[in-house]
Amino acid sequence: MCSVLEDAGLIEVQTYIQSGNVIAKSHLSRDEIQKLVHRAIKQNFGGDIAAISRTAKEFQAIVPAHPFGKVATEKLYFTIMQSPGKPALVKEFSGRDYSPDQIRIKKDVIYTLCATKYSDLKINNNVIERKLGIAATTRNYNTMTKLAELSQITASKTKPGKSATGKSSKTY
Repeated sequence: MCSVLEDAGLIEVQTYIQSGNVIAKSHLSRDEIQKLVHRAIKQNFGGDIAAISRTAKEFQAIVPAHPFGKVATEKLYFTIMQSPGKPALVKEFSGRDYSPDQIRIKKDVIYTLCATKYSDLKINNNVIERKLGIAATTRNYNTMTKLAELSQITASKTKPGKSATGKSSKTY
């Protein structure tokens, strides 16, 4: 995966566990990266899957923004949506009762507090994508904190400014 994405134009590509977590640098916009990654995966592996990207700064803000206060972190899940979703669908989705679980939506992230375990949830990633009509990906607390840490390390390796291509680069 790393060599495929580097060949496609991303810089300093690294992966974390084998579930589609990639950290890389690029001078491209979020939308351009999502299209590039989608195309590279489809061409090289045959998968027609959506790619969702965030800058390191955006990603690192997700976990601290969870609205549930002090809770058992193994009960926290974070669904990152490709876009915020249509307001009417988001309103309908967030207005439903998911008891005993809790959800909160902030911009393009759905925060979930599981009462038991993720596999018992009434709203898994497939349901979210279907109800909101958008691509999304869900990660647990441990994966999110590790990815935030790795993105911070990668972002701090080089000083802000120009990449080898002469264009500004960000860590995604």
